Amino acid sequence: MSAMSDYLENEILDHILATGSYTAPSNVYVGLSTGSFGDNNSGTELTGNNYSRVSATFSAASSGTTSNSGAIEFAAASGSWGTVTHFGIFDAASSGNLLIHGAFTTGKAIGSGDILKIAAGDLDITAA
Repeated sequence: MSAMSDYLENEILDHILATGSYTAPSNVYVGLSTGSFGDNNSGTELTGNNYSRVSATFSAASSGTTSNSGAIEFAAASGSWGTVTHFGIFDAASSGNLLIHGAFTTGKAIGSGDILKIAAGDLDITAA
């Protein structure tokens, strides 16, 4: 399951209702967490141990759902990242705005030398 952040909900409403305009980001980036992100961008993204967000591409939505069109592969961890359970999609490689967040079906423990890879089509985003 995925959810839009408060930031994105407001931007879309303002854009559709003609009270503001929203420019889509040129790239989106997937970030990881060992706990949930909140709609208000609360939560704690991973840091350190060779972690950084990864650029991702998505297919055009159909029936309110889309998924990643290419594999999303993070660099090898240089230490423990813990058990990764949640993702966030951001509009910048660092800082920026949380756009969408959700939980993975199954958490994955990432230790030193491990590489987290999300195969094409495996990260589903649904607007509900």
